Amino acid sequence: MDLILIHGMGRTPLSLVMLRYRLKKLGYRAHLFGYSAAFESLNRVTNRLVALIHRLPNQNYGLIGQSLGTVIIRHALPRLKQQPKVCFLLAPPILACKAAKLFSNVWLYRLLTGEMGQLLGQDAFMNKLTMPDSVKIYAGNAGPRASWLPLGNEVNDGLLTVAEASGRFSHKAMLVPTLHSFIMNSRAIFKDMTTYLEEKS
Repeated sequence: MDLILIHGMGRTPLSLVMLRYRLKKLGYRAHLFGYSAAFESLNRVTNRLVALIHRLPNQNYGLIGQSLGTVIIRHALPRLKQQPKVCFLLAPPILACKAAKLFSNVWLYRLLTGEMGQLLGQDAFMNKLTMPDSVKIYAGNAGPRASWLPLGNEVNDGLLTVAEASGRFSHKAMLVPTLHSFIMNSRAIFKDMTTYLEEKS
């Protein structure tokens, strides 16, 4: 099976190198997909992803995204000729997130995150994204909690609350003791992913 790995905002494909290595050791053809939120529009990135998927030698494939990468996946789904066999969403902003809403008017945030950074804070956009059928959601719960912090006492991964990372799909979500930026390296997640991949193969 081909697996395409898509990193989060402000990261590069290098952030998924360990996960790719683990998957390749098990015999999966794991591909890294890169993009720049600062310099590319969501449509341009989505079109590149769709083109890559359509070039695969067969359509037995899965998608793995972290953070903004999960938004790109969900945005691409209606454009695909063949839907993925599996989708793994790691720390996905299912709902418009508080962090994006908070920083949406900060010029540096706008400069570094471009159009996609703005879309993450828009309820209308986030609510209309497609959810894949065969999906596993992983949400971190190791973030700090205190009344004076931006996310307050809500269970979170340091950037997203569990509620933002699961929305109405909480029944599909697995909670893991990790932070947003390191969730892709969780051994518990990798074990769960491989079990699910074996079921779908």
